[in-house]
Amino acid sequence: MTHPTVYDSIVVGAGFAGLYMLHKLRSLGHRSLVLEKGDGVGGTWYWNRYPGARCDVPSMEYSYQFDEQLQQEWNWSERYSPQPEILDYANHVTDRFDLRKDIRFSAHVTAAAWDDVANTWHVTTEAGTDYTARYLIAATGCLSSPNQPLFTGLDGFEGDIYHTGNWPHESVNFSGRKVGIIGTGSSAIQATPLIARQAEQLTVFQRSANYAVPARNAPLPTEERDRIKTNYAELRKQAAQTRNGQATPPNPQSALQVSEAERQRTYETRWQRGGLPFMGSFNDLIINTESNASAADFVRAKIQRIVHDKQTAEQLSPTTPIGCKRLCVDTGYYATFNRDNVALVDLKKEPIEAVTQTGLLVGGKEMPFDALIFATGYDAMTGSLLRMNICGRDGKALVESWKEGPQTYLGIACNTYPNLFTITGPGSPSVLTNMLPSIEQHVNLIGELLKYAQSKNATCIEADYQAQENWVDHVNQIASKTIYPGCNSWYLGANVPGKPRVFMPFIGFADYVKICEKLVVDDFTGFIFT
Repeated sequence: MTHPTVYDSIVVGAGFAGLYMLHKLRSLGHRSLVLEKGDGVGGTWYWNRYPGARCDVPSMEYSYQFDEQLQQEWNWSERYSPQPEILDYANHVTDRFDLRKDIRFSAHVTAAAWDDVANTWHVTTEAGTDYTARYLIAATGCLSSPNQPLFTGLDGFEGDIYHTGNWPHESVNFSGRKVGIIGTGSSAIQATPLIARQAEQLTVFQRSANYAVPARNAPLPTEERDRIKTNYAELRKQAAQTRNGQATPPNPQSALQVSEAERQRTYETRWQRGGLPFMGSFNDLIINTESNASAADFVRAKIQRIVHDKQTAEQLSPTTPIGCKRLCVDTGYYATFNRDNVALVDLKKEPIEAVTQTGLLVGGKEMPFDALIFATGYDAMTGSLLRMNICGRDGKALVESWKEGPQTYLGIACNTYPNLFTITGPGSPSVLTNMLPSIEQHVNLIGELLKYAQSKNATCIEADYQAQENWVDHVNQIASKTIYPGCNSWYLGANVPGKPRVFMPFIGFADYVKICEKLVVDDFTGFIFT
C-alpha cells in the first residue's frame, strides 16, 4: 500500500498562471508541486501551435512584471509575438527561476477530493498517482479545454483531423490538399490566410460571422523596445487603470458627441493603428447600442470594400453588436476570400449533416476533403475546472454546484470548497483583459490570503456563502448594462451544447483591482478563516 506525497500546495497547470503561482508559493515557504498534463510548460502556448498562432496583445505588455530584471533582459521580436516565441519565453522564465524541478509533466489530474477530517485535498492523476496538499490551486486556464463537435461519422473519416487547440508539435503541410476548416473565431481567422497559401482548395465553414480588425503586426524596432523598457513602470501603471488592463486608454468621448466626419476619422485612425484598441475608439461602445452600431457599420463597410464578391462579403459581415463576442485581430483574413482556391459555406443555410469517409455531407451534398480542421474554440473558463472532478465539503461535486452556471467569490474561491483557489476563474476580469496582469494580480491576492491565514493560525479558507451570492449578482448586474449578453458568445458558454447561458467574466479590470485592494485592507471580508 502506497501513501501519497504530502505538500503544502498543489498547483494544477504549468502555464503562465501556474509558473508564477509556484514562484509565489516558494516565497511563502510552501512545499509545492505543479501537476501539468502536457510534457512541457506554456499552457495555451504549448497546445495552440496552429499556423498563424500569435497573441492579440502587444508583446511588451503580454509579459510578467513581477521581476524587473526579467522585464529588462527579455527582447521581443515583433509587435504581436508568435506562438513559438511566447513558448520560448515561458521556458526561459521556468529555467531562470529554476521552476522545472517542482513540476510533474504528463500528470493529468482526474480527481480532487476534499477531506473534511484532515482539512486537506487528495489529488489523483490519470496514471493513478495520489497527492495530498493543504491547498489546491487551479491554474488550468480559461481557454484550455478544446470544444470538439460530435458529428455523426467522425470516427470513420479517412483523412487527417486537427483541432486548433491541440495542434501537432511537428509541422503540418497542406500543399496540394483539399482542406475544410470549421469555425471562424480567432484561431480560424489567424490560420485561414496561411493555410490558403498552401492548400489546393480551402473551404471555410461559418456558423456566425465575426468582426476582425487588422493587427498591423511588424518587427518591433529596437529603439521602441528600449524606450518602453526605460519607462516600463509608467506603462504598467497606465495599463492597470484601464478596463482591459492594456495601456491604450479609450477615447474619453462618446461616439454620439462628435460629428459623423469626426467619428469616421477616429475609427479610421484606430483601424490603421490596428489591434484590440479599436474598441476604445470611443468610451461607450460596450454600453450604448447606438454608439456600438456606428463602429459595427464602419467595420462592415471595410469588409464590403475588401471582399470582391458581394455575396461572400455579405456572408462575412456580422449582424451582432461589435465586441459582444471577442474582437478578432487578423492579418489578411477578409482578403483571403478573394483567392480562387478559397470558398465560404454558411452553415445556417447549409448545415453539416455528417462526416463521411472522404469528407462532409453538407446541405445534402457530399464535399470531399483530405483534411478537416476544427477551429471550434473551447469550453471556456469552466471546462478544465469541471473536468478535474472536484468534490468539496461532504463530497459535493463542483459540476453539481455549477450546474446552473459558475458560482464564485471574486472568481477566486467557492463556498463549500475550502482551500481551493482558481486563478482568473469565472467571476473575475480574466478573458476581457490582458491575461498576464490579471494572472499576476490573482496570484498576488492568493499570496496575501495565505499569509493572512498563517497569521491567524487558520488552516481552512472558504468563501462565505452570502458574499459569493452577492458577488455573482454584482457580476451579472454590471454585464446587464452592456452589450455583452446580447449575442451567443463563448463568454456565456453558447458554443458548448447544454452549457448554461451565464455571462462569466467580470467587466472592468481597474474596478476589480480596487475591490481586491480594499478586501486586503478590510482583512478579507467575505472569507471564512477557521
